[in-house]
Amino acid sequence: MKSERLQNAIGMIDADLLKRSEKPMKKKRKIKIKITAAVAAILVCAIGLGIFFGNQSPVDLSVHAISVAQYPEMSKYPAGTRWNSHDLNWKAWDEDQAKQHAYFGSSKGLESFVRATASEILSGDGTENRVYSPMSLYMALAMLAEISDGNTRAQILNLLGAESIEALRTQAHGIWNANYNDDGAVTSILASSLWLDNDIAYQKEILDILAEFYYASSFSGEMGSEELNLALREWLNEQTGGQLKDQIDDIAFDPRTVLGLATTVYFRAKWYDEFSETKTKKGVFHGANKDVTVDFMNTTSNVYYWWGENFSATVKALERSGCMYWILPDENVTAEMLLQDEDVWRFIGSTGTYENGKKMKVNLSVPKFDVSFDTDLVENLKNLGLTDCFSYENSDFSHLLEASTGKGVVVDELQHGTRVSIDEDGVTGMSYSVIMLESMDGIKPTYEEIDFVVDRPYIFVIKGEDGSVMFVGVVNQL
Repeated sequence: MKSERLQNAIGMIDADLLKRSEKPMKKKRKIKIKITAAVAAILVCAIGLGIFFGNQSPVDLSVHAISVAQYPEMSKYPAGTRWNSHDLNWKAWDEDQAKQHAYFGSSKGLESFVRATASEILSGDGTENRVYSPMSLYMALAMLAEISDGNTRAQILNLLGAESIEALRTQAHGIWNANYNDDGAVTSILASSLWLDNDIAYQKEILDILAEFYYASSFSGEMGSEELNLALREWLNEQTGGQLKDQIDDIAFDPRTVLGLATTVYFRAKWYDEFSETKTKKGVFHGANKDVTVDFMNTTSNVYYWWGENFSATVKALERSGCMYWILPDENVTAEMLLQDEDVWRFIGSTGTYENGKKMKVNLSVPKFDVSFDTDLVENLKNLGLTDCFSYENSDFSHLLEASTGKGVVVDELQHGTRVSIDEDGVTGMSYSVIMLESMDGIKPTYEEIDFVVDRPYIFVIKGEDGSVMFVGVVNQL
C-alpha cells in the first residue's frame, strides 16, 4: 500500500435552484504471573511495520509482537488496461475479489446494533459535529466478548445481536472479509490487536481464535511504559494512515492496565463519477450556530431520490466499493430528531426496498467536509445495557485470563475516534476503538428533475460494498 495513495485522503446558489429543492411529494495492584508461549504466525509486509509509512518508523513493533495477523493475499487492480477474461492479471484480480464477495450478507442483522449505538453516540446538543464507525465499535466489542465469560459476555452478545459466541465469531469473520479490499484502487481494511501486560498469564487458544476469526495481532510489554505506549500509538497510526494522529497522541496505557483491545477501520474510495472541480462553487451552509460560506461540489446524475415523513435523501456511488447517502431533514426538523425517527432507520436499513423513491435527474450540491470526533464511550455503553464489564463485582474476563485474575478485571476506558472527509475525488474515513481493561489490584430515459442542496445540518451514511454501515455522522456546522 503506497503512502501517497493513503495520504491523499483527506457563484453562490441561486434562488431558482433553492426553489427546486422541495420534495415532489410528501487503580489497583499489578498482577505478576509468567507469560506463556508465543502464538505462531507469519509476519506479512501488508500489515507489518511500515504498512503506511515505509520503513521510517521510530518504533519496532516486532519487539512486542506475540503474533501478527496474516491478511488474505489480494491481486492488484490492473489499472490502465481494459477488462480481458484471458488476461492473467485481470483473472487473478477477479478471482480474489470473488473470494471476498462470497462473504457479502454477513452484516445482516446488525441493524439494531447500528441504530442503538448511533442514536446514543450521535445525539448531542445539536451544535457539534459527531461521527463514529459502527464497524470499528462492533469489532472491538466482539473481541471483548471473546475474552469474557458469564453474564459479562451475555450482555455484550445481546447488544451485538448474536445468539452465541460461535455465531458472533462467524459473523465477525464474515464482516471483516466482506469489507476487506486492498487492491491498489480501493482501500478498505479493518484491523484489530490485543495488548497484554508481560506479567499476565493468558489462554493461548483465545489468541489463536482472535487471530483466525478477527485477524487480530497480539502484543505484550510493560504496561504504562513509554516504550509500549509508543508501540500502541504507532500501530494505531499505521492502520489509520497517520490521519488521526492528534487524537491518538493522547492514548496511553496506565501502569494498572492488564490488557487492551484496539480496532481500526481505514476506508478510501473514489466516486464512481468524480465531481468536477470546475463546478465547485461557494455557497452558504446554514449551520446550527451560524451561516458559513464554504465550497459546494455540484453534479447532475440520474440516481434515486427518496422521501419520508420528515426527510429526503439521495445517493452517490463509489467506485466498486459502496456508496454515500445524504439524509436531509425537512425544514423545522433537526438531524437529532431524525436519529429517533423510525422511518429514517427503515430507510438506512433498506437495500433499495424503501417504498418512497424514484429515479430522477438529481442536481446534487453538497459541501466538501472534513469532520472528526473522539470520545470515551463508557457511559454510552452503560446506557445501552453493558454494566457487568465495568463492575469489579460482576465482571468476568476469565475466558482469556486465569480465573483468579479475570474476575478482578474491568473495562476502564473505551476511547473512540473517527475522521471522515469528502472532496471531488472521493471519500476517506478512518476510525479507532481502544478498550483498556484494568485489574483491582441505449435511449436514455427522461427523468423528473430535482435539486438536492445540502445547505443545513444533515446526516450522512457511508456503506461498504456489501451494504455494511461503515460510518454514520451528523454534520451540524462547517
